[in-house]
Amino acid sequence: MLLRQICVALVVATVSTAVPAPVKHVLHEKRSLHVDWVKGDRVKRDSVLPVRIGLTQANLDKGDEYLMAVSDPNSPKYGQYWSAEEVHDLFAPSKDAVESVRRWLESSGIHESRVVHSDNKGWLAFDAHAHEVERLFMTEFYEHQHASTSSLKIGCEEYHVPEHIQHHIDYITPGVKLSPIVKKSSMAKRASHLAHSQKGVESGSIAEAKVIPAEALSLPAELQSCGSDMTPACIKALYHIPDATKAHKDNSLGLYEQGDYFAKSDLDLYWRDYAPHIPQGTYPIPALIDGANFSVPDYSPLNTGESDIDIDMAYALIYPQSVTLYQVDDQIYEPIEVASTNLFNTFLDALDGSYCSYSAFGETGDNPDIDPVYPNPHHDGYKGKLQCGVYKPTNVISASYGQAEADLPVAYTKRQCNEFLKLGLQGHSILFASGDYGVASFHGDGSENGCLGPEGKIFNPQYPSNCPYVTSVGGTMLYKDQTVKDAESVMHADLGGTAANFSSSGGFSNYFPQPSYQKSAVEKYFKRAKLTYPHYSELNVDLNTTKGLYNRVGRAYPDVSANGALFPAYTGGSIHHYYGASLSSPLFASVLSLINEERLAKGKSPVGFVNPVLYAHPEVLNDITNGTNVGCGSDGFSAIRGWDPATGLGTPNYPKLKKLFLSLP
Repeated sequence: MLLRQICVALVVATVSTAVPAPVKHVLHEKRSLHVDWVKGDRVKRDSVLPVRIGLTQANLDKGDEYLMAVSDPNSPKYGQYWSAEEVHDLFAPSKDAVESVRRWLESSGIHESRVVHSDNKGWLAFDAHAHEVERLFMTEFYEHQHASTSSLKIGCEEYHVPEHIQHHIDYITPGVKLSPIVKKSSMAKRASHLAHSQKGVESGSIAEAKVIPAEALSLPAELQSCGSDMTPACIKALYHIPDATKAHKDNSLGLYEQGDYFAKSDLDLYWRDYAPHIPQGTYPIPALIDGANFSVPDYSPLNTGESDIDIDMAYALIYPQSVTLYQVDDQIYEPIEVASTNLFNTFLDALDGSYCSYSAFGETGDNPDIDPVYPNPHHDGYKGKLQCGVYKPTNVISASYGQAEADLPVAYTKRQCNEFLKLGLQGHSILFASGDYGVASFHGDGSENGCLGPEGKIFNPQYPSNCPYVTSVGGTMLYKDQTVKDAESVMHADLGGTAANFSSSGGFSNYFPQPSYQKSAVEKYFKRAKLTYPHYSELNVDLNTTKGLYNRVGRAYPDVSANGALFPAYTGGSIHHYYGASLSSPLFASVLSLINEERLAKGKSPVGFVNPVLYAHPEVLNDITNGTNVGCGSDGFSAIRGWDPATGLGTPNYPKLKKLFLSLP
């Protein structure tokens, strides 16, 4: 029996004949077996099962309150961030929870010497024989084999826990979620369409794209073709961003990359032609996670432009400040993940050691059905242990990746979202690109057209932009006959094929409710927009029966926006132009990083979670009022006065943003 290799740990207890009085058990979890899994033999009674009891985290309902206290500009505690240890202790299970479960285990015959309390205080664990576990939780464990992959897992149909401690127990494994022997992986050919990356789409060579409108002839030469060639000089002029001069030692800008690598030669070409103030050989600080590589030759198929252009953008705006590259996962998992599976858990593990085994919302640690498993069993895989808490998060982190909310379990997204809340409590700004397919997702995600519902008409919200504790950044653009003195519009272009309606994503979550900081802005939008689409007003709606197309009570996104069209970048040694909100996120992140330089120079804290400040002061952003983010057979949402689900509150006005944030404590 390989059962020592089969299970993800959980805490178990055994029922002893010495129990002084019967304990009333109640049903804690129950499931129906998935059709892909075939129930097999019952687990042998003397097999040893590593068991874990995930304890209910404290203060999950108060996290929002604590975050607003340090993020609301009107709060007396604004900017007074928590230490990592203080955040850790805030969410740790109460002493009463730990001791109550321990006492039950002891009374059931599990000596205290057998029980391990995790470093993050989130779970109790030990090994026990299968028959002991079955008696303790009033259940039976069976092996299950996957019909197509033949992988083996174990689990039960339901289990019970004592009524008097049920409220202290969040989750148990082995339990109703099948626990794997090991996750199998194989090298997969990189998908031609990076499904879960909000990667820009190549639009043509620079010679073909360059247009100089008549109105631009009076402008400096470097600003005459910004509508078709959005260079660093154009970005600075558009948003009134000055040349950077400061480089605080604790203010590197973090960029998350997965499934794509930069090429050093591409960066050097960009510095030469677009940012000559940056010395040749300037590359990001490596923060390589779980076997990730740093860079690849420019001819590599793993160099597709996403990393190149993110690094180009950030350095061009913030140098002499540095960029820290959070490159995630080995080359076995990376291409597979970006095409079809997970994002962010191994990244969050590396930033917060407690997250590796943190229990919340019925999820304990990484999900082996979604996330990579390390050591990687593939012969070319990363053989080290999962990296936990090995890197300190930078003040600002941008990630140009995401996927449809509906692609992931609710509990999985809530656990990640709560981690973003914890980072906000510590003063970190976490930004995500909103997406590139308007009110839909990419083609084939949910339905052929990337929309939800049996008819493919329901709008498909994106994750992590749906999380209320991140800043979601949408995309804008100048038309080719415009200059930097003109107002921008919603980023929208017909790039052909599945990208015929390539536009800034926005909408309303089906998982998360609207946070307090945006309620007023969203209410004003509904009054002004006079939408005629049918809607629904409930979370976790049945998409097979609802007649609505979007959720009026869900977290609304994006929060802000920035230009995301026709950015030049060298990829594979050649210049190309790119579209996408993936360009907008590092741009806005760079602006926040520059503002942090100014605050740090005055002895102030970083800006942290900026949403409450920005919603309270929309006047520091350039309101976008033209364009729409089409999708799902509709015109999507239009940009109008005030916040809207196409461009959020608007694009950065650097002088106004700087003045506002320097006025805060």
